[in-house]
Amino acid sequence: MKTPLWFPQSFFSRTLWLVLIVVLFSKALTLVYLLMNEDVLVDRQYSHGVALTLRAYWAAEPENREKIAQAATLTRVVGAGVPEGEQHWPYSEIYQRQMQSELGEDTEVRLRMHVSPALWVRAPSLGDGWLKVPLYPHPLRGQKIWNVLGWFLAIGLLSTASAWIFVRQLNQPLKRLVFAARQLGQGRSVRLPISDTPSEMTEVYSAFNQMAEDVEQAGRERELMLAGVSHDLRTPLTRLRLSLELMGDHTDLTDDMVRDIEDMDAILDQFLAFIRDGRDEVVEEVDLTDLVREVVAPYNQNGEQVRLRLEPIQPFALRRVSMKRLLNNLIGNALNHAGSDVEVAAYVSGDTSAPYVVLSVMDRGAGIDPAELEGIFNPFTRGDRARGGKGTGLGLAIVRRIASMHGGNVELRNRTDGGLEARVRLPLGLMLPRDAV
Repeated sequence: MKTPLWFPQSFFSRTLWLVLIVVLFSKALTLVYLLMNEDVLVDRQYSHGVALTLRAYWAAEPENREKIAQAATLTRVVGAGVPEGEQHWPYSEIYQRQMQSELGEDTEVRLRMHVSPALWVRAPSLGDGWLKVPLYPHPLRGQKIWNVLGWFLAIGLLSTASAWIFVRQLNQPLKRLVFAARQLGQGRSVRLPISDTPSEMTEVYSAFNQMAEDVEQAGRERELMLAGVSHDLRTPLTRLRLSLELMGDHTDLTDDMVRDIEDMDAILDQFLAFIRDGRDEVVEEVDLTDLVREVVAPYNQNGEQVRLRLEPIQPFALRRVSMKRLLNNLIGNALNHAGSDVEVAAYVSGDTSAPYVVLSVMDRGAGIDPAELEGIFNPFTRGDRARGGKGTGLGLAIVRRIASMHGGNVELRNRTDGGLEARVRLPLGLMLPRDAV
């Protein structure tokens, strides 16, 4: 959505508006509270009126006090007729201090609100005895401090909610940048709009877009260069293979040369697969068990070399060609190092809230030194010291990239009775759970 022209265009002005609006909002709510609780404002006036009435009562001649008491509805209490006062913190203490400031420090005040609201005052500086002053419902209606605290808590919560909304608006361009950076890191083409962003972020977005364009251009040039190299190399390789096949007498040396040519061709395929990692491939709903059977079938044409242990798995989104490449790399690696004793297993693991698919390729080869298990996934790295072999060292790097591209991961494990397990975990939901094993 395009930002309106009247909306602040910079982070500074937006923050300034944020502070201003939150402060004004808090002040408005405070004013509403005071207007709804005007008895807090009239307490001082009420105490002043009571003090004036009491002064007038004690200043009058004794024969006139009854008339003043009757007119002001005062009642003089002698002896034990004064009840204990109720506590309405902090209002009782506030009213006590107000009366003491009006009538003297030795003034005592007792307040009752719940039954026959009244105020008892004894001011020794004016005269002996207690005077009962009636109270009316509105002033000093027995406020509780919890009412005040609750109201100000509501003010704080509403102010915080307003601030959160504004801060979220301020952080939205940064979140968009983070999301775009992650998308770019996954190989997707992404551009950020610069027309509806704050002025400070416009330059950042422009730089990001330029970087994304440069990265994509470099990738296109890299693929073009590798495709050209592959084409230029395969032409003489094909010509050389044809020449060898046309030779009448096939010697062992000729057979070795043919195998070398085939290895060179396979190396070129691995380089191309590593560069073209399949991120542009269409994602489709695939039955993984059918895909595994399709990949394994050619290996078992001349006898069972790869055993299957597959459980029913609901179809889920995959890149079919990339997943077949992953399986071929793992199965081919296992057969090269362990002969025909290879097993492929696929099943669903995890709980119902976060299920994931486990795809394992297991062999009974020599295994790998535990110190090399993690580094073996790096490009051009082979575990030759443990298992011996040939190739480019790109097979497992391609496997890890394809697994990561599907939101999963891959791990190599030495088996208890000897051999190696390549375990691929793929999420059935949005992401792979942390406790996936």
